[in-house]
Amino acid sequence: MITVTILTKNSENSLKATLDSVKDFSEVLLFDTGSTDQTLKIAAEYPNVKIIQDTFIGFGPTHNKASSLATYDWILSLDSDEVLTDSLSKEILTLALDPKSIYQIQRKNYFNGKWIKGCGGWHPDWVIRLYNRTATRFSGDAVHEKIISKGLFVRALAFPILHTPYRNMSDFLAKMQTYSTLFAEQNKGRKSASLLKALLHGWSAFLKSYLLKRGCFCGKEGFIISLYNGHTAFYKYLKLSEK
Repeated sequence: MITVTILTKNSENSLKATLDSVKDFSEVLLFDTGSTDQTLKIAAEYPNVKIIQDTFIGFGPTHNKASSLATYDWILSLDSDEVLTDSLSKEILTLALDPKSIYQIQRKNYFNGKWIKGCGGWHPDWVIRLYNRTATRFSGDAVHEKIISKGLFVRALAFPILHTPYRNMSDFLAKMQTYSTLFAEQNKGRKSASLLKALLHGWSAFLKSYLLKRGCFCGKEGFIISLYNGHTAFYKYLKLSEK
């Protein structure tokens, strides 16, 4: 048996599609960290959803806290803006799960209704999301957390997750604020930073995304995403220098 874990905060615009896609799983643990919109009302409409309300303590630690509250040892970790395809749902539910393995899934990232086949961090994008909590856990990172793979076999699943991380410009700005702040807090005293380093990281991230990662072939969406990547890198190091 598998528990699906989902972290939420003001996820009303995407949550219904996510929960619809995991309706065949017996337990979905929704870990909410302070929603003030319709998120909890939407979640309450699903009989397989168990709602937990608690504080956010960084992405890695919060994921681990959510998994510790699950009924089952096998955890499928999803974001509230990710949707399982029907084929992926069936594939996962019929897997002969091996506790010595963790399972990675291709994530197809969409913006403006378009599958983005370029840009830094957008394509290709394989994410490890299915694991046994008795064998591993998320890293303790506040941001850019990942499931620890040491000593385990990484197996790829055949079908993708569909992901729409940004629905409008406000989403870009909100996530830039959140991720840059968490990065600065996480790396205070560990990395050096200055205005010059912030500028260099910003330009480097933009050029890598737009040219090396082929964002230039993704139309206006590729340009916007690459600019976002550059600005996020700039503000991460600017905030770190401030701290």
